[in-house]
Amino acid sequence: MPHVFVYGTLRAGEVNDLNHAAARHGIAPPTLVGSGAIAGRLYDFGSYPGLVLDPSAGPVAGDIYDIPDALLPVLDEIEEVYPGQATLFIRESRPVVCDGVALDCLLYPVADRAVAGLPRIDGGDWIAWRRTRDAAAA
Repeated sequence: MPHVFVYGTLRAGEVNDLNHAAARHGIAPPTLVGSGAIAGRLYDFGSYPGLVLDPSAGPVAGDIYDIPDALLPVLDEIEEVYPGQATLFIRESRPVVCDGVALDCLLYPVADRAVAGLPRIDGGDWIAWRRTRDAAAA
Protein backbone atom coordinates (compact mmCIF):
# COMPACT_ATOMS: atom_id res chain seq x y z
CA MET A 1 0.00 0.00 0.00
CA PRO A 2 1.40 3.41 -0.90
CA HIS A 3 1.45 6.31 1.55
CA VAL A 4 -0.34 9.49 0.51
CA PHE A 5 -0.02 12.93 2.10
CA VAL A 6 -3.25 14.95 1.98
CA TYR A 7 -3.20 18.64 2.86
CA GLY A 8 -6.51 20.03 1.58
CA THR A 9 -9.95 18.81 0.57
CA LEU A 10 -8.93 15.14 0.86
CA ARG A 11 -8.47 15.53 4.63
CA ALA A 12 -11.02 14.01 7.02
CA GLY A 13 -14.21 16.07 7.21
CA GLU A 14 -13.45 18.06 4.05
CA VAL A 15 -15.44 17.98 0.81
CA ASN A 16 -13.29 15.27 -0.84
CA ASP A 17 -12.65 13.31 2.38
CA LEU A 18 -10.39 10.39 1.44
CA ASN A 19 -12.46 7.94 3.51
CA HIS A 20 -15.71 8.97 1.81
CA ALA A 21 -14.08 8.75 -1.63
CA ALA A 22 -13.05 5.16 -0.91
CA ALA A 23 -16.53 4.24 0.36
CA ARG A 24 -18.25 5.78 -2.70
CA HIS A 25 -16.17 3.54 -4.96
CA GLY A 26 -16.48 0.38 -2.86
CA ILE A 27 -12.79 0.43 -2.00
CA ALA A 28 -11.35 -0.58 1.36
CA PRO A 29 -10.82 2.45 3.59
CA PRO A 30 -7.39 4.02 3.89
CA THR A 31 -5.48 3.68 7.16
CA LEU A 32 -4.43 6.85 8.95
CA VAL A 33 -0.69 6.71 9.67
CA GLY A 34 -0.58 10.10 11.42
CA SER A 35 -0.15 13.82 10.98
CA GLY A 36 2.56 14.95 8.63
CA ALA A 37 4.31 18.07 7.40
CA ILE A 38 6.29 19.08 4.35
CA ALA A 39 8.11 22.31 3.53
CA GLY A 40 6.06 24.43 1.19
CA ARG A 41 3.62 27.26 0.65
CA LEU A 42 -0.16 26.88 0.56
CA TYR A 43 -2.41 29.09 -1.56
CA ASP A 44 -6.17 29.60 -1.54
CA PHE A 45 -7.83 28.72 -4.86
CA GLY A 46 -11.27 29.37 -3.33
CA SER A 47 -12.77 25.95 -2.78
CA TYR A 48 -9.44 24.13 -2.42
CA PRO A 49 -5.77 24.84 -1.66
CA GLY A 50 -2.68 24.40 -3.77
CA LEU A 51 0.72 23.40 -2.37
CA VAL A 52 3.91 24.74 -3.87
CA LEU A 53 6.84 22.64 -2.67
CA ASP A 54 9.53 24.93 -1.29
CA PRO A 55 12.36 23.65 0.92
CA SER A 56 12.95 27.18 2.26
CA ALA A 57 9.33 27.64 3.40
CA GLY A 58 7.60 26.64 6.60
CA PRO A 59 5.70 23.43 7.21
CA VAL A 60 2.44 22.58 5.48
CA ALA A 61 0.23 20.42 7.68
CA GLY A 62 -1.65 17.36 6.53
CA ASP A 63 -2.34 13.72 7.15
CA ILE A 64 -0.59 10.59 5.94
CA TYR A 65 -2.59 7.51 4.98
CA ASP A 66 -1.78 4.05 3.72
CA ILE A 67 -4.12 3.62 0.78
CA PRO A 68 -5.19 0.57 -1.22
CA ASP A 69 -3.77 0.63 -4.75
CA ALA A 70 -7.34 0.78 -6.08
CA LEU A 71 -7.81 4.21 -4.48
CA LEU A 72 -4.99 5.87 -6.44
CA PRO A 73 -7.00 6.31 -9.69
CA VAL A 74 -9.83 7.83 -7.62
CA LEU A 75 -7.42 10.37 -6.14
CA ASP A 76 -6.05 11.14 -9.60
CA GLU A 77 -9.60 11.77 -10.79
CA ILE A 78 -10.42 14.06 -7.84
CA GLU A 79 -7.21 16.02 -8.46
CA GLU A 80 -7.78 15.88 -12.24
CA VAL A 81 -4.41 14.30 -12.93
CA TYR A 82 -4.45 12.51 -16.29
CA PRO A 83 -1.48 10.82 -17.98
CA GLY A 84 -0.02 12.85 -20.82
CA GLN A 85 -2.09 15.97 -20.05
CA ALA A 86 -0.98 19.25 -18.54
CA THR A 87 -3.06 19.75 -15.40
CA LEU A 88 -3.05 22.07 -12.39
CA PHE A 89 -2.06 19.33 -9.94
CA ILE A 90 0.67 16.80 -10.51
CA ARG A 91 1.31 13.59 -8.59
CA GLU A 92 4.76 13.34 -7.04
CA SER A 93 6.50 11.22 -4.47
CA ARG A 94 8.31 13.11 -1.72
CA PRO A 95 9.48 12.49 1.85
CA VAL A 96 6.99 13.81 4.41
CA VAL A 97 7.83 14.04 8.11
CA CYS A 98 5.56 12.07 10.47
CA ASP A 99 6.53 11.85 14.16
CA GLY A 100 10.13 12.76 13.33
CA VAL A 101 10.45 10.13 10.59
CA ALA A 102 10.47 10.88 6.86
CA LEU A 103 8.02 8.67 4.95
CA ASP A 104 7.95 8.47 1.16
CA CYS A 105 4.49 9.75 0.21
CA LEU A 106 2.51 10.49 -2.88
CA LEU A 107 1.14 14.03 -2.92
CA TYR A 108 -0.45 16.50 -5.30
CA PRO A 109 1.36 19.86 -5.52
CA VAL A 110 0.92 22.68 -8.03
CA ALA A 111 3.53 24.64 -9.96
CA ASP A 112 4.69 27.99 -8.59
CA ARG A 113 3.35 29.80 -11.68
CA ALA A 114 -0.19 28.55 -10.91
CA VAL A 115 -0.48 30.60 -7.70
CA ALA A 116 0.27 34.08 -9.07
CA GLY A 117 -2.06 36.59 -7.42
CA LEU A 118 -3.67 34.07 -5.05
CA PRO A 119 -3.79 34.58 -1.27
CA ARG A 120 -1.13 32.67 0.63
CA ILE A 121 -2.37 30.51 3.49
CA ASP A 122 -0.23 31.60 6.41
CA GLY A 123 0.38 28.87 8.95
CA GLY A 124 0.26 26.09 6.34
CA ASP A 125 -3.03 24.52 7.51
CA TRP A 126 -5.90 24.51 4.99
CA ILE A 127 -8.59 23.48 7.49
CA ALA A 128 -7.74 26.22 10.01
CA TRP A 129 -7.53 28.79 7.19
CA ARG A 130 -10.80 27.73 5.57
CA ARG A 131 -12.71 27.81 8.85
CA THR A 132 -11.40 31.29 9.71
CA ARG A 133 -12.03 32.57 6.18
CA ASP A 134 -15.55 31.14 6.03
CA ALA A 135 -16.45 32.46 9.52
CA ALA A 136 -15.28 35.95 8.54
CA ALA A 137 -17.42 35.83 5.38
CA ALA A 138 -20.55 34.76 7.28
